[in-house]
Amino acid sequence: MKTLTLVLLVLAAFPVAAQAPGDVSAHSAMAYPGESLGAVSFSVSCSPAVRASFSRGVALLHDFWYEEARPQFERIAKRDPTCAMAHWGVAMSLFHQIWDRPDEHAVALGWKEMQAAQAHRAKTAREREYVAALSGFFRPDKREYQSRIDEYAAAMATLYSHYPRDVDAGTFYALSLLAAVAPDDASLTHERQALAVLNPLFATHPDHPGVVHYIIHTCDTPSLAPQGLVAARHYGKIAPSGPHAVHMPGHIFARLGLWQEDIDSNAASVAASRAAEVHHENGAMDQFHSDDFLLYAYLQSAQDSHAKQVLAASATALSHFESMPEMGEHYMTGMFPYYRAKLPIFYALEMRDWQSAAALKPVAGGPPETRTLTYWARTIATGHLRQAEDSRANLAQYDALMEQVKNGRHAYFADSTGSRVERGEMQAWVAYAAGDSVDALKHMREAADLQDKVGQGEVDIPAREMLGDMLLDLKQPATALVEYKQSLVLSPNRFNGLFGAGMAAEAAGDSSQARNYYTALLESTDNGSQSVRPEFAHVNQFLSASAASRTSMDGSGQQAGQH
Repeated sequence: MKTLTLVLLVLAAFPVAAQAPGDVSAHSAMAYPGESLGAVSFSVSCSPAVRASFSRGVALLHDFWYEEARPQFERIAKRDPTCAMAHWGVAMSLFHQIWDRPDEHAVALGWKEMQAAQAHRAKTAREREYVAALSGFFRPDKREYQSRIDEYAAAMATLYSHYPRDVDAGTFYALSLLAAVAPDDASLTHERQALAVLNPLFATHPDHPGVVHYIIHTCDTPSLAPQGLVAARHYGKIAPSGPHAVHMPGHIFARLGLWQEDIDSNAASVAASRAAEVHHENGAMDQFHSDDFLLYAYLQSAQDSHAKQVLAASATALSHFESMPEMGEHYMTGMFPYYRAKLPIFYALEMRDWQSAAALKPVAGGPPETRTLTYWARTIATGHLRQAEDSRANLAQYDALMEQVKNGRHAYFADSTGSRVERGEMQAWVAYAAGDSVDALKHMREAADLQDKVGQGEVDIPAREMLGDMLLDLKQPATALVEYKQSLVLSPNRFNGLFGAGMAAEAAGDSSQARNYYTALLESTDNGSQSVRPEFAHVNQFLSASAASRTSMDGSGQQAGQH
């Protein structure tokens, strides 16, 4: 996804049977026969009648199914009014670590729950440490988010050190380390610390959803992605009822260019969402997020008709939900403009349809951080089209929106490494459109170097691939090939990366490497059987001519040997 810290999961394309937070109808630990969310056994001193349900609530937290976790813990609090940890669970469902930062309203709600937890006083020292750690985060004062999350991570480290056999303490501590990564931190220090906690737990608790889930998030960057593959292939098996759980492996599959596994994972997520709705759960959470991954994987594997179907289905689903009055106050609705903008943007850019991309309009009413994405895309397109005036205008619009972001609750996004990469790419295309190739290459190389450090989004276009595109267009194929090769190391099996590398090798006179890249492209796209892109005509023509040339040379060699 484009590096946007605010990206949340979104609602699916079917009618919502939304469960009110206060619904206290009886639920068991397993909401319906056959439900599987992963293996959690959270020791709690609350009434024996709610302990199994409490473990289900913790599993929901680990699966990031917050909309189901909150009513689960509220039901527990209703059944056992003395259960302090039930209020901890409600507050944890408001604390969407690594998704976003709680606003003032969420902090106030969380603090109210923690006050209730403190008033009932947990019966064990371990539970009191859980309550104290989360109370410290939600305590209302003037602290910035980074101070709050750093203190929470430190408290969870202490808790885990006191109770090293508590797998949930370990997993929540690892998650807090990921949440504490500063927007401009490209060191992967926290990620490696989290892996040091999670990997030993994976060996002893392979079916625990938090362990597996957080390994995937920890490894959700190009340099660490291979270390997350085993967990990715396991998570969907242990928690097939959780829409987000089934989707999550796609993060690793996308990073490693495993397109069919990526497609299978996200299609299964959509099915899990629908199954959850059948059981009257808040399952309509993941389809748009899954659609984002599906569209990307279909485009990389040249399943173009499927990509178009995703676009159409998502647009229909968004319109459906936007028309529902009860969606007005749902916290997920804030992401509707993002997906309405992003999917058409990436379809146009990946298909290299610069005219369509240049004509895109920002989604009306979308937040400024979402509208910046449209101007980013338009700048890339007008750069390719050498429309200098339009490129400069798009960058100016982007900068004006970023000033709005800096004055809003998501100001941290403007200072993130992702935003710095994004703007560097735009500066490069503005210079390129103006004919200043030196400045263009300088800005794009800087953006690529920074992106290589922090890691691009799983569903994104590599800056280094853009650098290769520029160099190839500037008739520097040998240098372009170097950049394409490096880009493909971090973003394997990208359609445009493979084709660009083949074109660069061909232009540089290296027919052998050109054949290798073109062959790899055909292998990852089923020989282009579901696409009419002109790239395939070129690839097939080159490979046919190359094969004929080699046959002719072999024949000449044989004749020469016979004389």
